[in-house]
Amino acid sequence: MANMVVFSVLIATFTKMYSKTKSQVHIGMIFFVGMLFLDNAINVYTYFFMFDLYQAALLPFVLAVRIVQLAGSLVFLKITWQ
Repeated sequence: MANMVVFSVLIATFTKMYSKTKSQVHIGMIFFVGMLFLDNAINVYTYFFMFDLYQAALLPFVLAVRIVQLAGSLVFLKITWQ
């Protein structure tokens, strides 16, 4: 869920940038980050509502992927704010 917060901040940042510059690049970034947000929303839903279908052995790998994604998203946010 931390990823979704970072993605929401990125979407808001790119929306603000687009409103100032009207650059098409920002529309692409909003779409890209929106797809990442959607991916995370589906994964959160899957984790909480379909937990019985997951095997306990898979959870560390799923968590590792989300942690790596969070690290990358935070770097992306830092670069965007510079």
